[in-house]
Amino acid sequence: MLEIKNLTIIYPNGKKAVSDLNITIADGDLYGFIGKNGAGKTTTLKACLTIHDYNTGDILLNGVSIKSAPTECKKRMAYVPDTPILDPNLTGLQYLNFICDIYNVSEEKRKQKIPALSKQLGMNEKLNDLISSYSHGMKQKISLIGAFIHEPKLLILDEPFVGLDPEAFIQLKALMKALCASGGSVLFSSHILDVVEKTCNKIAIIRNGELIRSGETQEILENRDLENVFMELNGK
Repeated sequence: MLEIKNLTIIYPNGKKAVSDLNITIADGDLYGFIGKNGAGKTTTLKACLTIHDYNTGDILLNGVSIKSAPTECKKRMAYVPDTPILDPNLTGLQYLNFICDIYNVSEEKRKQKIPALSKQLGMNEKLNDLISSYSHGMKQKISLIGAFIHEPKLLILDEPFVGLDPEAFIQLKALMKALCASGGSVLFSSHILDVVEKTCNKIAIIRNGELIRSGETQEILENRDLENVFMELNGK
């Protein structure tokens, strides 16, 4: 599905944000991407979506470089950033229909998907309210609905659980697992190590822009918990 090959990203000030990074996310993978603040997680995720350019290496979606076919690749992906960026003058429903228009979701499918996803994430009674009236958690929910609504093959999430209430927290995990069970893939960053440990079949740990461990979750843990592994690898 997604191959990050020898990825290196250097900021204009000369700082190397990501160094020779290699990660492969296969079909069906629920892949956790963890590291300290400033480790290079968000920069890497944005590079996968062509939001951030990279200096060397490549990122391939189903064998196709995102640089050579950015529009075609992005049609198959969805992204939710750590801070939702939404037009405050739209209602939630207007925003979702806008997303459906972009991804050519049929009227029939959107009439089924919008109510179902909105109910699952607890937003069905708030769709006609202006986004300007939404709390952070509600903005996060409407962004997530927009991400799932066109059934992407690859879902990229940056700290998706921040601001969610317990019910939405649980439902998001269920939606992520269902997407992977249907053959899609999820790559997400999170500081909530317990969720990563219990949810993901694979994990990558990054430190100062360099990959320090990746692979099957159980192989990385070796009968320990992820908190201990993470602290050990980060020299604590």
